[in-house]
Amino acid sequence: MRISRWFADRWVMIVALLVLGYLALPILVVAALSFNRPSSRLSYDFNEFTLDNWRQPCATSDMCDAVVRSVQIGFLVTVVATVLGTLMAFALVRHRFRGRSGINVLIFLPMATPELVMGTSLLALFVSAGVPQGFWTIVIAHVMFCVSFVVVTVKARLAGMDRRLEEAAMDLYASEWQTFRLITLPLVLPGIVAAALLAFSLSFDDFIITNFNAGTTVTFPMYVWGAAQRGIPPQVNVVGTAMFAVALLLVGLSSLRTRARFGLGSDS
Repeated sequence: MRISRWFADRWVMIVALLVLGYLALPILVVAALSFNRPSSRLSYDFNEFTLDNWRQPCATSDMCDAVVRSVQIGFLVTVVATVLGTLMAFALVRHRFRGRSGINVLIFLPMATPELVMGTSLLALFVSAGVPQGFWTIVIAHVMFCVSFVVVTVKARLAGMDRRLEEAAMDLYASEWQTFRLITLPLVLPGIVAAALLAFSLSFDDFIITNFNAGTTVTFPMYVWGAAQRGIPPQVNVVGTAMFAVALLLVGLSSLRTRARFGLGSDS
């Protein structure tokens, strides 16, 4: 009876932990393979533990160039998409205007549209407009579909924020700018950081839309796709593990900063 009662009280948490463990399993496999010396270029079995992959993360100069190019594109896309998406989220949550419902529907279209359709549509647009395909067409294409994810993420944070905190600050004679800088922005910042990380991740690992609009530009996912035919180097797992660790660190620092500033939990 005690065991049954214990499971009855905690079955939701147990199921949640199992689901999270299942989702984290591929990441753990990638992290483990980053310390692996495969028996051959076409083998992915764990053969021998080594730190050489981390000591020499660049398997070839082409891979390093592709990683740097993907980081540059991801950074530009993150900045533009986060700024535009955050402004759109504030407008949709805090203001009432004509066409607001229609804009909410349009925001979800890039998220619901298959990447194949979006990639071919953008390709047709760039070709008809005479725009040469390359670095900047990739940036434009990534911004178009990343903005929707930023808007949805920041909107969720704004919708869950207690407006009474802002009203209390203004009751204490804080100006609108002071209220936004000292109350609103720090409270929304975890959502903005999460949206920025999501935009960077979507841009960094996108292949389908990039492949249609890249021209001769090679990003990291395109390099991995090309290298799969002759054997993916283990340093690819190093790049993936490092990116995940950096994202996890940034999210943790943002949450800790918010808790330390307000003395509140992550749900505040």
